[in-house]
Amino acid sequence: MTDPAIGFTPSTGLNPALKRALNDILGGSAASVLTVTFGLSYALLIFAGPLSPYLSYGITATFVSSAVLAAVVGLGSSLPFAIAAPDSSTAAVTGILAASVVERIETANLSTPLLSPILITLGLSTMLTGLVLCGLGLTRLGRAIRYVPYPVVGGFLGATGLLIVMGAVRVITDHPLQFATLSHFADRTILLELGAACAMALVLYLTWHRSRSPFGLPIILVGGVLTAHLAFWITGVSFDEARALGWTFQPPPQAVFMLPWHTDDLARYPWFAIPDLLGNVVAVIFVTASSTLFNTTGIEVATHREANLECELNVTGAANILTGMLGGYPGCSSTSRSMLNFSSGGRGRLSGLTAAALSLLVLAVAPELLGFIPKCVLGGLLLYLGADQLHKWIIESRKRLSKLEYLSLIAIIAIIVAWGFVPGILIGVIIGCATFAFSAARVESIKYSFDGSEYRSSLDRSRDDQAVLLAHGGKIQGLNLQSYLFFGSANRLYQHVKQLLQERPECRYLLFDFKLVTGVDSSAAYSFAQIKRSAGDLGVELILVHLSAAAEKVLRSSDFVGEGVTIIPELDRALEWCENELISQHQELAQEEASLRDWFTRMLGSEDGADELIRRCQRIEVEAGEVIVQAGAPADSMHFILDGRVGIMIPADHDRTTRVRSLGRYTTIGEMGLVSQTPRSATIQAEVDSVLYVLNTHQFDAIKTEDPALSHKLLTYFVSVMAERLTFANRTIAVLRR
Repeated sequence: MTDPAIGFTPSTGLNPALKRALNDILGGSAASVLTVTFGLSYALLIFAGPLSPYLSYGITATFVSSAVLAAVVGLGSSLPFAIAAPDSSTAAVTGILAASVVERIETANLSTPLLSPILITLGLSTMLTGLVLCGLGLTRLGRAIRYVPYPVVGGFLGATGLLIVMGAVRVITDHPLQFATLSHFADRTILLELGAACAMALVLYLTWHRSRSPFGLPIILVGGVLTAHLAFWITGVSFDEARALGWTFQPPPQAVFMLPWHTDDLARYPWFAIPDLLGNVVAVIFVTASSTLFNTTGIEVATHREANLECELNVTGAANILTGMLGGYPGCSSTSRSMLNFSSGGRGRLSGLTAAALSLLVLAVAPELLGFIPKCVLGGLLLYLGADQLHKWIIESRKRLSKLEYLSLIAIIAIIVAWGFVPGILIGVIIGCATFAFSAARVESIKYSFDGSEYRSSLDRSRDDQAVLLAHGGKIQGLNLQSYLFFGSANRLYQHVKQLLQERPECRYLLFDFKLVTGVDSSAAYSFAQIKRSAGDLGVELILVHLSAAAEKVLRSSDFVGEGVTIIPELDRALEWCENELISQHQELAQEEASLRDWFTRMLGSEDGADELIRRCQRIEVEAGEVIVQAGAPADSMHFILDGRVGIMIPADHDRTTRVRSLGRYTTIGEMGLVSQTPRSATIQAEVDSVLYVLNTHQFDAIKTEDPALSHKLLTYFVSVMAERLTFANRTIAVLRR
């Protein structure tokens, strides 16, 4: 994942079979150069500090792992040219695991030698990693890792790059990079060693990083070794003095292969530390699985070959199980080594077998070779690898990520370095989910909006109906929804609807088109319930269109679907239904207005006066039992009863009321209070559903000022009404006196 891709010219041959075999051998040999070089640096990274006396066993474990991984993956991979080996990311987390074991043993003051517990831990964690990989492959759950938020993966891999850099500093100076050890780095020799390693890393960046020559890396490393020894000779420092000063590695003994599964070693293993190590084991599994998937994808893209991810997981899992049984540590297919093999002409499984054979052969010379290599050379290589990965995830990722995602990536790196991989993964997933939720909430849930005057059904209508829809189409408002509706986006939708109903008080039908909605969660259902309450208060009918069965189930669970909510399968039919309702209501209102005009015309003897009075009045609808005015309230209006019936109620015994008069359609009430401005003497209550037109004091005063003729006619009408009622009252009294 982290190694660069390298190009090379394929070999040629006369016989096609021989040509393929030679190309496979050449490609595998070229890839093994990287395997050997990286393998030495990985061994130094894992077996550093207290484990440095066992470096020869670390070298053996490294190249045994490289050989087994290359052979098994080469024989079983769906990409036959794939070359597998330990990766820089897997080596980094394996080094953290090994350091944790050492820390637990030292904390417990155990006298147990460190080698056996380390090899047992590496073997067990590698076998467990292999079992998990096989499980992911067999259950087809491996693809689920691709749903891990990208900043989490980037933060995880960026943290491994930083840990590689910190491990490189430890390899170079023999001191861990911590606040407690900063005083050691003031030593002149250590500063010179770090400076030389940084210079080596810079040379690698300026040369091999840019040229991508397959054999450039070993040539540069050999050149670095010769340059360092030349510097020793020029400064008069002998080889033994350089080793004593810490410039070169102590020569480890000959590499020894040892299986860690002896009964005595297992009995002395610190099993009590297992719970504390689980977090680092999870990190090893996560990094190996993600590296397997991402590296395979990278090889697919680079070579235009399609891989079977399940097969890759199963084969890599089997290779890691076998590697763990032999005391090795985990690895996976390498992008750089596979690409180098492919560019060299390797297309068959012989390439992996060649890389495996060369990994085993190098065990004979690697320990002796390591004794002549200055620390600044391999330490510089580690610095380069860690810095390259840090550059990829901290610098280059800034171009691909939003500001919020980038900040979360940096936070995850800091958490992993400070508290470990498991807290980093858990907090990172939480941060990633929260970041996703915040970003998704900012996505507009409304694709577009419309009203009934500009967007109509496909039904052809008469000119009169079209005129009604043009004049009153604003009573139909529609919202075309999109994306996934959850607590963030649904709340924004609720706020939008509230503002819409405020800006469009004439709205009576609100349509929601769910055609582009991919899902609705329970929190969104709560927001829709809020929308229903707001709409119900204003008398707005809600219509749902293209509502899926799953979304309907969620909305029904919150009691959103019910009275006041209509579900119609298609938008065109929903618009037609709303238009029919609107036209029907307009026809009823037109008939009602004509009836009111006839009444007022008869009352005033003038159509112009009737139209003016209608303009001054406000229409209200009251339900049966609703109180229109309360006794004792200011008399600031009168009522024209167009339809229905109201009663005049006065208090009676036992907190009851008695009706003293009832008024039906085409009658008025409250005219005396309007004229005299005295408080109401009785309560007026609707006996049935009624329609009334209200003339308030302000409009009556405006009529007296602006239209004296109409005011005179109204007063004349009021007098005639009061005279009729007085005559009726006198007759009633006369009957009661008999």
